[in-house]
Amino acid sequence: MDIANLIGDRQRRGHPVVLEIGCGDVKQVPNSIGVDIRDLPGVDVVGDAFDVLGQIPDHSVDEIHSSHFLEHIDDLDRLLRQSARVTRPGGWFIATVPHFSNPYYYSDPTHRRPFGLYTMAYLCTSSFTSRTVPQYSDPVGYDYVSAEYHFKSRRPHYFRHALKQRGRIFNRSTWFQEWYEEKWVWRLPAHEVTFRLRRREEQPR
Repeated sequence: MDIANLIGDRQRRGHPVVLEIGCGDVKQVPNSIGVDIRDLPGVDVVGDAFDVLGQIPDHSVDEIHSSHFLEHIDDLDRLLRQSARVTRPGGWFIATVPHFSNPYYYSDPTHRRPFGLYTMAYLCTSSFTSRTVPQYSDPVGYDYVSAEYHFKSRRPHYFRHALKQRGRIFNRSTWFQEWYEEKWVWRLPAHEVTFRLRRREEQPR
């Protein structure tokens, strides 16, 4: 079944339409429609993300999720614009990516760009951050609502992982998050950051 039929079937059943782009073999979001360029067990629609999004009607998706996918995209601006087109007003785009302080980020030759607290502020219409950043093109159609750092170490480094959990204090407020990237980021590197973007309501014509 193609993506448009899958979405139509969920809408007829009254179920929310949730996409997970770049889902790999294990989806992070239960009951989502998994999209990946590879034909793996957790994938419902096999295809390039841009091609699949291009087949989806406007404003027909409630949420789009991705985990460790955006860092592999050459054209992030285009991906977010396509996602905003298919997301209903008030819907969500939630993405987890490696933080720029994650040392593993730079080891992967398929990674195209680092991400930090302010990355989405350059692309979205409004941002929860207090620091003002320039925008070099028209906003992509989302408001940047929040970000959350994740601090962890991989097995078998359990003790180091436990110590890093103290970094969660930096998620207590925007002030703490901005202070973290200004003063603490290289002392306590973050493993990941999760962005929450909300689709803007349509403006009256």
